[in-house]
Amino acid sequence: MFSNLWKRLTPQMVGIDIGAHEIKAVLLSKTTDGYKINSHIAVPVKKGAVSDHHILDATAVIEALELIKRRLPKTVKVAAASVSGSAVLTKVIFMDANLSEEEMEAQIEVEADSLIPYPLDEVSIDFETLQPNETDISKVNVLLSACRTENIDAKVDALNSVDLEAKVIDVEGYALGRAHELILGQLPDDAFDKAVMMVDMGANIMTFAVAKEGETIFTREQAFGGDQFTHSIQSFYGMEYDEAEKAKVTGELPRDYMYEVLSPFQAQLLQQIKKSIQVFCANTNIDNVDYIVLSGGTAKLEGMVNLITNELGIHAVIANPLEGNVTANEKDELVLKKHISKYMVACGLALRSYTPWRT
Repeated sequence: MFSNLWKRLTPQMVGIDIGAHEIKAVLLSKTTDGYKINSHIAVPVKKGAVSDHHILDATAVIEALELIKRRLPKTVKVAAASVSGSAVLTKVIFMDANLSEEEMEAQIEVEADSLIPYPLDEVSIDFETLQPNETDISKVNVLLSACRTENIDAKVDALNSVDLEAKVIDVEGYALGRAHELILGQLPDDAFDKAVMMVDMGANIMTFAVAKEGETIFTREQAFGGDQFTHSIQSFYGMEYDEAEKAKVTGELPRDYMYEVLSPFQAQLLQQIKKSIQVFCANTNIDNVDYIVLSGGTAKLEGMVNLITNELGIHAVIANPLEGNVTANEKDELVLKKHISKYMVACGLALRSYTPWRT
């Protein structure tokens, strides 16, 4: 069930975010004052090959990964990818604070059958020690995660097919939360101690992660994304899907588009964010989030940042690690300035090169 002990030193891993429209890859190196983007690659994937973070057409995904692999440095042999939070069961349990990692592992293995509602031979299990328990200082909170092995194997097999070893399969929400480290420079000085909601707007899934004091304290996914916007354009103007998608990207739409299509979609998107804030507050002892950081392909919708700030009264920004503690060479920086927000999950995965992981 568990394999080797906790590792403290990791190889440099490329973070690979397998999305519904694109597969994104980021390679980070550590610098004296932050990180540097050494490689960033985005390759379109065949429509329908990936849905809700699940691989439906392995051949199409492998073809896209082959293009990514060719553009990576030849020395890169290992990768970090992620599975959907909806595919992962997480549970915070309490364990004796004086137990070693090995003793915790052994105890969880014994108790897993009663903790996880799936046959144990069908799941992969991992755990992470969190902060001490607030009500009993002799206990420590431990995050237990279980995912059906077939969901993990699909990502591992796809990466193996292009000679990349999957050293880490993360949970997407936690990868997004980890990327919070890279954008603190965009926010006021108190942001590290505040609740920062990261909102990644994908094609058909919105991923939410709230980070505070360097720890991801909440994750959530909602079936809503940029494809709904494309379908609205398609329906209202009688376009084919590809035509509507192109018009959305280029902005070549009739004058009434902002009132007829954009505003209603933004109102729906705002409701999704409000709902996730409500769920977060209901599940924590925190009254509100202090900052919102938007990322993903839909994040740069015209007026979205101002709408959130004005309607919710929460300071919002579009993720740009280049304004935080991330650098890139001059040529890459020119390209990334327009598109870096869509790489946030991939950046969070690439950061696993500098955090502990299990083999």
